[in-house]
Amino acid sequence: MEVTEMSFIFDKIADHPFYTPHMIIIDNATLSSLSQKAATSPRLRQGNNYHAKLTDPLQRMLNAFEPGTYVRPHRHIDQQKREVFIILKGRLLVMFFDDEGLETHRIELSSASGIHAVEIAPDEWHMATALEPGTVVYEIKDGPYDPATDKQFAPWAPEETDAAAATAWLNERLAEG
Repeated sequence: MEVTEMSFIFDKIADHPFYTPHMIIIDNATLSSLSQKAATSPRLRQGNNYHAKLTDPLQRMLNAFEPGTYVRPHRHIDQQKREVFIILKGRLLVMFFDDEGLETHRIELSSASGIHAVEIAPDEWHMATALEPGTVVYEIKDGPYDPATDKQFAPWAPEETDAAAATAWLNERLAEG
């Protein structure tokens, strides 16, 4: 579901008792649809933006993750840009690292863990991966978004384009847990 499909969403939810013309409702069908797209994606994840423009001051999106997806560790170097993950379905592991690439701590977001959200401070090395199929998070980031300056990738972790190295690196981290 893309922002351009909002009229369809609004038509669908117009009978909701708390509906207003500018409301976005994320329901089970939305989560399932996004998870299905993630499961068939080569990257094993799929995003869906709810902000209208990359220049919006608040970036809001759904991200569906499948086990095995590799999000290269990174940090947001703009000191004004925080990132929040709120678990909606499944289990998401968020790992944090020091400047040398050593894991400092990890947090599992899930209903079972009792941890439902994490706010990541600027300049903190981190990555996220799914621990079970159908994992979906609502992500909030300070905008505007500029792909050239949004994140700095960790030099000590493989690039996403090197699938074999990325998979091996991720599996090593998961085994350490």
